[in-house]
Amino acid sequence: MLKIFYGTVEENLYGPAWFNNNYEQEWFEDTFVQDMVRDVDKTTYKEGEVFESSVLGAIPPEKLSGGVKTLISIYKNPTLIFDATSCGDNCAIWLQKIGQKEDITVTLRYAMRFEEINDFEICLLNTNSIYKDKKEFTLAALTVIDEVL
Repeated sequence: MLKIFYGTVEENLYGPAWFNNNYEQEWFEDTFVQDMVRDVDKTTYKEGEVFESSVLGAIPPEKLSGGVKTLISIYKNPTLIFDATSCGDNCAIWLQKIGQKEDITVTLRYAMRFEEINDFEICLLNTNSIYKDKKEFTLAALTVIDEVL
């Protein structure tokens, strides 16, 4: 399940920097990771540590976007808490998909626009409530954001 805390916690990790210092090349062979990179960055995994960007050409993993670096870090390290604020709204569906595969906890400092997907389920840690409806979650999240940020 995807668990979100609006604000910061001491254990917060900044995804892009953490990724640059800790990624493992074999992560890129995972088709789920490749799908995230293709969708979020419009970039294709080639081999080893080489990606092909339609804009930049051949790039190393360090040149992927901060959002996709954070998503990969979360997916490959579900017990760590990452600040997902570096993720744009185009990452929301992927946070939800990761949350359907694993229990993950992230922090946010803005109102990310989540998708209405099958089996919508997000735990808002600030209120200790689980939401199964996008509209109810959004209203609760906006209330929390107004109070804590």
